[in-house]
Amino acid sequence: MDLTATPRGRRVLFALLYLAEGAPIGFLWWALPTLLREDGHEVGRITALTALIALPWTLKVLGGPLVDVARGAGWRLSRMLVVAQLGMAATLLPLARPGAFDDLEALSVLLLLHAVAAALQDVIVDALCIGVTPPAERGRVNGWMQAGMLLGRGAFGGGALLLAGRAGPGAPPLCLAGVLLAVLAVVFVGVPAQAGAARVAQPFAELRAALAAAARQAITWRALVFALLAAAGFEAAGAVAGPYLVDRGLSSALIARAFELPKVAAMVCGALLGGRLCGRLGPSRATRLFQAATAVAVLAVAGLDALGLGGGAASVAALLALYLTIGLFTAASYTLLMDLTTPRLAATQFSAYMGATNGCEAWAGLAIGLLLPHWGYAGALAALAGVSLLALPLVPRLPPAAGDPGPQSPR
Repeated sequence: MDLTATPRGRRVLFALLYLAEGAPIGFLWWALPTLLREDGHEVGRITALTALIALPWTLKVLGGPLVDVARGAGWRLSRMLVVAQLGMAATLLPLARPGAFDDLEALSVLLLLHAVAAALQDVIVDALCIGVTPPAERGRVNGWMQAGMLLGRGAFGGGALLLAGRAGPGAPPLCLAGVLLAVLAVVFVGVPAQAGAARVAQPFAELRAALAAAARQAITWRALVFALLAAAGFEAAGAVAGPYLVDRGLSSALIARAFELPKVAAMVCGALLGGRLCGRLGPSRATRLFQAATAVAVLAVAGLDALGLGGGAASVAALLALYLTIGLFTAASYTLLMDLTTPRLAATQFSAYMGATNGCEAWAGLAIGLLLPHWGYAGALAALAGVSLLALPLVPRLPPAAGDPGPQSPR
């Protein structure tokens, strides 16, 4: 069985791989802080730990050249993926023993090693996707990838807390390691060793030449600036969605029931629909359309607040509409950035683009925090949505060879 050989197989494979990526994030960034606080640890030490394990993700662009050089030297992406995912599982298993959360120093070392392996796994999976997925199919595959990631985060975010309450705090990491190993078994069986292989006679020289050529292209820098600015509106809204709903009168319990699970469902639906539409409209056109839609959705939330209509139900509905557009935009824009990536630089170049999207999340979250005391939710959200709209002309147009097909009639 070769899952990389058929469109359906590729969708299943990369949805599972992204689920294996999203599940640890849901546990470590959403559930673990709650478990540690219940265990009696100080909030400052908990936030220091979460900041530490976020560091490898922030610096994952440095792993891109390592992966590309290793590919050129004869290492297979499929085998690198096995090593990275085994590392992810191996660093979680010790967390299943009784008292594992008592020693934060030892916990920090294990989770930092896990984060390094997970960030490398992310780089390898994206490079593998670029290597084995035809450009015309990348939209739908990206939709399935985002759906898998979101389902993994959701299942091991709130779900891990429920499991810990019933079976103890060691149960979630044990279950999570089992999921990672199960997905790894799928990789063993369904991904041939040569998948995404790079056959390069002089890997270091060729890699340097490819990097230099990419750096000389204006479209590379345009794509980086686009990734750094385009999502400003919705990243800012996402950063304050919880506090916004609290300030509209919703309790945390009501937010969890009425917003958190529907939010994940809205993003999954948006990602799957966005991937399908991306194949019909072309990545550039779909990205522009969905980028504008996210900005309009943020402006709708700001408008409700400005008019004093942002009651509980109205605010939840407006934010769910926003998260639907986020799923649409994510599937289309990631497809566009994949198509702009030179296959020989799949790990390096695409991880740089993803690093820029992470940078957008960081600066937009900081910006809205600074603007809120002066402009309120309405003004701050409108300002960041304006940045997204101003960034619309930056959407890169694919060169003809990359195959942005333009609108197509339904089949």
